[in-house]
Amino acid sequence: MSPPLLGSWNKNPLRIIGSRSANDSPTKKKIPGLPTGPIEVQSRSRFRVIIVKPKQILKSTPENFASFVPNIHSSSSSISPTSPPLTSASMNPKMTKLPLVAPLLLALASLAAAEIKSLTISADTRPMILFEKFGFTHTGHVTISVSSVSVTSKIADIDSSRLGFFLLSEESLLQVLVEIQQNPQLCVLDSRYILRLFNFRNLSPPPASTFNHSYPVTAPNEYSLFFANCAPETTVTMDVRTEVYNLDPDGSRDYLSAGLTHLPSLFSVFSVAYLAFLGFWIYLCYSHKLSTHRIHILMGGLLLMKALNLICAAEDKHYVKVTGTAHGWDVLFYIFQFLRVVLLFTVIVLIGTGWSFLKPFLQEKEKKVLMIVIPLQVLANLASVVIGETGPFIKDWVTWNQVFLLVDIICCCAIIFPIVWSIRSLRETSKTDGKAARNLAKLTLFRQFYIVVIGYLYFTRIVVFALKTIAAYKYQWVSNAAEETASLAFYMVMFYMFRPVERNEYFILDEEEEEAAEMALRDEEFEL
Repeated sequence: MSPPLLGSWNKNPLRIIGSRSANDSPTKKKIPGLPTGPIEVQSRSRFRVIIVKPKQILKSTPENFASFVPNIHSSSSSISPTSPPLTSASMNPKMTKLPLVAPLLLALASLAAAEIKSLTISADTRPMILFEKFGFTHTGHVTISVSSVSVTSKIADIDSSRLGFFLLSEESLLQVLVEIQQNPQLCVLDSRYILRLFNFRNLSPPPASTFNHSYPVTAPNEYSLFFANCAPETTVTMDVRTEVYNLDPDGSRDYLSAGLTHLPSLFSVFSVAYLAFLGFWIYLCYSHKLSTHRIHILMGGLLLMKALNLICAAEDKHYVKVTGTAHGWDVLFYIFQFLRVVLLFTVIVLIGTGWSFLKPFLQEKEKKVLMIVIPLQVLANLASVVIGETGPFIKDWVTWNQVFLLVDIICCCAIIFPIVWSIRSLRETSKTDGKAARNLAKLTLFRQFYIVVIGYLYFTRIVVFALKTIAAYKYQWVSNAAEETASLAFYMVMFYMFRPVERNEYFILDEEEEEAAEMALRDEEFEL
């Protein structure tokens, strides 16, 4: 039996060259085909991920789940659920369920935050790549441009219809998962639930081998844009540019998903609220100079960083909404986000230790907490930049999400320890110093602060995540509003509890309350 053909793609002209032996003359076959690969990202998109076991989803999905397959009409051709499936050529017998299921599961959880994206796929063998997830209105559009096409394959004859782009709604996505479970060798391009855009038979003839087309979306829904490579043993290299947007009534383009288009206004409103909060805090510190400590200055710096972070977020989203690119505001956003997060965790740790208003120094174990939290926040913000500036089309994107999640959990746990140590220390001190009323006030305050911090972390890490997961695509902004509202409430409570006033809970010296305080300390254990 003759050995298999070995092929390699040349960009100009686009063709595959194969030979059976060193003595044979090469045979040439022109084939417009393309694969997928490691990606060099030149613009940004934001995604979030949920770790889900495919079998659990498939078992929970009823077989008779009514599919929702809307119509998408091209300006030159019609794409509808009734269109005949693409002709199946060479199925990949080695294709397993996992390579197909993984990007589909990412589509279940990815946040829609579209922009104009230009990226390079290099020597990629993945059967599916998720590019975008976007909420469309009835005036939505998808524009895709591919160029610099190159394919390498061990197979001599490749059907170019086995490589192409398609859209998939979240409802239809579950049906595709069921299909893959029932038939592991299924090429997703043959699924009756997808909305095919084009395959590589539509590429222009060599040597150009390009494609550029816009597809109006007439059925409002949230769709994921995928590239599929069902050709066996092939790698794909290409440059891809995507534009996903909705048209406003005045004809202008809105590059934000239908559920995120209100974010610029939302962030602007909260930035004004924090600026007003900062002005009031400065007035309060100036009015109580004798009671103002270094921690209060840091708290004011935290408010400033939060306000600047929201201003940059509003400008970032505004420019993405109008032009499709952030115009540099994303850089400022990440800078102020880093400063704000580091300051927030530092302020919580320092308040928990009682630094500056209870004692002018930090113990060694308290210093170690800061030495752990601050470097971890540097790593967390690095992961945040990678996650925000790339997407699931890079191979290490899931790893960076896991790093961010792990680091965030460690930091949230670490900042609790100083508060617990302070409560225990005050409890022990109250037994010996004879200042029952003051110690009772301090204990009560730190116990309340402990509960507030736990509630804030729980809400912003779990409840907000749940809102993002269950909210309809048109109401994705609700999770952002809930997160910012919870953050503002947390800041207000924390700043009120530790405000600079001459007579607060730390300075209760009323003798009439001393006996009652001693009884309370004797009866209340302040268990956490």
